Amino acid sequence: MADEATNGGGLSFKPMDQFEVKSLFGGEIGMFTITNVTLWLALAVLAVIGLMVLTTSKRETVPGRGQSIAELMYGFVYKMVEDVTGKDGIKYFPYIMTLFMFILCANFLGLIPMSFTTTSHIAVTAVLGFGVFFAVTILGFVKNGASFLSLFWVSSAPLPLRPILAVIEIISYFVRPVSHSIRLAGNMMAGHAVLKVFAGFAQVAAIAPVAIIGVMAIYGLEVLVSAIQAYVFTILTCVYLKDALHPHH
Repeated sequence: MADEATNGGGLSFKPMDQFEVKSLFGGEIGMFTITNVTLWLALAVLAVIGLMVLTTSKRETVPGRGQSIAELMYGFVYKMVEDVTGKDGIKYFPYIMTLFMFILCANFLGLIPMSFTTTSHIAVTAVLGFGVFFAVTILGFVKNGASFLSLFWVSSAPLPLRPILAVIEIISYFVRPVSHSIRLAGNMMAGHAVLKVFAGFAQVAAIAPVAIIGVMAIYGLEVLVSAIQAYVFTILTCVYLKDALHPHH
């Protein structure tokens, strides 16, 4: 996991090098260049297909491990969508389920040594975050028309405060895709950077045992964070969808 080099007797490692985008076939990176990001995004898609399609194709009465995991994920996300958005949001379950599984698989694939964590890049998470933002905003206007704007008007607040709250609501609404995407990318990048730092210190004999224990602890924490961040991104999507379906305060 770590990339260390000895320069003049001192230990040197660069924890941010693991996030560098590289062409798989050499040369400069252009719009259509196949990079390590492309590869690991494709592997995340294949992982989702393998888990949710291939393992459930036979639909055995007594499910195997793969089918059991797929059914558990399906039930978990379905319950989340139903609880947060209500019955009206169930029709959008496939989209939310796809988001959850893709982020979860991408996060876990990034924990494989020598892999690339695609969700640590804001370019990837921004597409996901802004995709959700535009989708729920368009849906809000399609379903509610101009009354969707009531989302920004807090009718339960005292009348003098309503314009001020409306401005705050508008600002917070347009900040959503930024916070949505940065939260995921920031958490994944920070955890992997710290993990690589500890892996670098494991090269020093004097502190190697402590560093190795630190790597194990942080790796376990990263497994938990990977699952939590997929959950957080998904449940926020459900909250935003609920606002689009039921904008009235």
